[in-house]
Amino acid sequence: QVQLVESGGGLVQAGGSLRLSCAASGRTFTTYAMGWFRQAPGKEREFVAAISSSGGSIHYADSVKGRFTISSDNAKSTVYLQMRSLKPEDTAVYYCAAQRGGWTMGWRDYDYWGQGTQVTVSS
Repeated sequence: QVQLVESGGGLVQAGGSLRLSCAASGRTFTTYAMGWFRQAPGKEREFVAAISSSGGSIHYADSVKGRFTISSDNAKSTVYLQMRSLKPEDTAVYYCAAQRGGWTMGWRDYDYWGQGTQVTVSS
C-alpha cells in the first residue's frame, strides 16, 4: 500500500506560480512511477506530468510543457509539481498518483491516489 498526501494548492492570479507537493508513505517510494493529474468541474481527469520510478524519464502534457516541472526527492519520498505562468484554464483539483509499472498518461493505470488539492487561477 502507498498513501499519498498532496499539499500546496491555493488561489493565485494569472501569471503566478505555485508548487504542489505529494508526500508518499508505505511501500518503497522509488519503485513507483508518479504522476500528476487534474480535473476541472464537468471535465474528465487529465494527465499533467509523470516521472518514472528512476527519475530518468519525465513527461508532460502539451498544455503545460514549458510551464510546469515535475521532480522527486527520494530521500523525502516526495514528488513536486512546480507550476509557473499559470492560466485560468489551469484551474482544477490536482491529484498525484502512483503506479507499480512504468509511467503512463492514463489515469486508470495508476494504483494509488491522493485526496487532491484545489488550484484556482484568477484572471
